[in-house]
Parts: sequence; C-alpha cells; structure tokens
Amino acid sequence: MEESLKISFLKKWWISARPFSFPASTMPVIFGTVLAIVYGGYAFKPVLFLLAFVAMVILHSGANILSDIFDYKKGLDKIPSPVSGGIVRGYITIREAWIASVSMLVIGTLIGLYLAWVTGPWLLVIGFVGLFVGTFYTTDTPLAMKYHGLGDLAVFLNFGILGSLGAYYVQSSTLSWIPVVWAIPMSMLVIAILHANNWRDIPSDKSGKIFTIAALLGDKGSLYYYGLLIYGPFVLVLLLILLPYLFFPQVPAMPFTFVITLGALPLAFRLWKKALNRREPSQPLDFIALDGATAQFNLLFGILCTVALILHAVIQNYV
Repeated sequence: MEESLKISFLKKWWISARPFSFPASTMPVIFGTVLAIVYGGYAFKPVLFLLAFVAMVILHSGANILSDIFDYKKGLDKIPSPVSGGIVRGYITIREAWIASVSMLVIGTLIGLYLAWVTGPWLLVIGFVGLFVGTFYTTDTPLAMKYHGLGDLAVFLNFGILGSLGAYYVQSSTLSWIPVVWAIPMSMLVIAILHANNWRDIPSDKSGKIFTIAALLGDKGSLYYYGLLIYGPFVLVLLLILLPYLFFPQVPAMPFTFVITLGALPLAFRLWKKALNRREPSQPLDFIALDGATAQFNLLFGILCTVALILHAVIQNYV
C-alpha cells in the first residue's frame, strides 16, 4: 500500500513538471556540450555536463509549474488535455505548486551559481537572462512575456540558443557565436511546440485577453507560421552548410554531415498533414496533441544534429 502511494505521489509531481517538454530544453544542452568537445576541441567535463543538464531540467520544471499557476488563476487551461500539468488535473493544489516551483527555481539557480564559479562569470549573464525569461514568462505583471506576444521569443532564447551557448561555455569557459547560430534550427522547433499549443488555445486565450502570436495571427496565419517553423530549420541548415563556401569563406561552415537532419522530413510532413486537417482530423487528438507530436519531432531533429557533429568528428579523424 505504501509503495503504491509513493508511486502515485511521484507520478503526480512528474506530470506537474510536464516532462514531455524536457527534450526541448535538454537537447540544446547536449548539442552545446558535444559541439564544444568534437568541434571546439575542448576536454569533456562529465560532472559539469551532468550538473548543467540537471539544472536545466529542474529550472524547466519550476518554470512549467509557475506557468500553470498563472494560467490556472487567469481561468485558462481549465479542461485537462493529454499535455496538461498537475494543477488543472487536480493532482496538486496551488499552494503545493508554489512550493514546488519556487524550490525548483532556487535549486536550479544554486547549481547555476556553482557552475559559474567553476567556469567563468559569463555564465552568470547567460543564466540571469534565462532565469529572468523563465520566471517572467507568465506572471501577474506587465512583464509576462507569454501574455504579451513574447512567448515565442522566450522559448527561443531559454530552450534554444541560451541552452546551447551555456552548455558550450560550461565545457570551454569561452564564448562563441557558433553554438548560438548553429542552434537556431532546433530553436525554431521549440517555438513550433509552443505555437502548436497556443494555436489550439486561441479561443480561450482571446477570452482571457491573452495575446500570443497565434492569437494575433488567427487560424490561417497560424497555419502558415507553423509551416515556417517546421520546414524552416531544414532550409536554414542547408544555408549554413552552403553559404560560407559560396559567399563567406572566412566564416566556419556548418559540417556537411548535418544533411542527415533531412531524415526528419517525413515526420515534418506528417505534422503538416495534421495541421492541414485540424478541422477534420483523422484521429480525435491529432490537433489537440499537436504540441506533443511537435516535441517528438524536435527531439528527433536535435538528436540528428548531435549525431551530425559526432559523424563530422569521426570523418575528420579518418581523413
């Protein structure tokens, strides 16, 4: 009996943290770390990597629960969906959510401070920006980015380029533009996850006077925007591979091994079909759970980007 209660308790908090979204924040950490090692030539620091990875998961969990608190208080997301957190499902109370969120944000910050102490002061700047964006993503203040059309920018920064740059810095103690620019394609897919969620929630967001990009664009505009977000990364990868060779020889080109990301195109096609058929889906949850399906696409794309870096290193060693 006690064991079943323990499992139930852990499951409640696991659902409250919304783990389906973790790949969106952790893949940039993995990518930035591998980039520093196999491309930058820096020695791998496994303990620091694990700390950075854990800190990102904890901070992301805290930000997710904090977002759920304010969405619930504003009357949004009242109906549970496959990707809902623990508050709307009645698993945890608002008070419990506050305790969990603040605790996670504090623990994640302490880990970040330690990493800055052992790696360098620029990590403080990167971490401060990330913490500010995560904390004020949803609040009852004018700074609430989600409610004022800045949610897409927030996730692009926190769960994209800042994660990659921060992980690169943890391994190298050096700033570089490469982990920023090369992480843009996968960062676009993080926006796609959020946009799929906001697209589905346009009616409730408008009734609650929440101005997301999806609400501003409307249904048809959101369709085109979603297409740009899921197909744009493939175009950008090809440009980052080809343009330096053709026009900017002094700029490091993305390794040609990144063409393997095209292997994720079939999944993009399937997502696009679900988006097109949103009014008459072949399966009831196709559009409702489009954000979760987009998260899986983001995970595959991020894995392929990381594999591309490893393949580049292997080829370089044998050429």
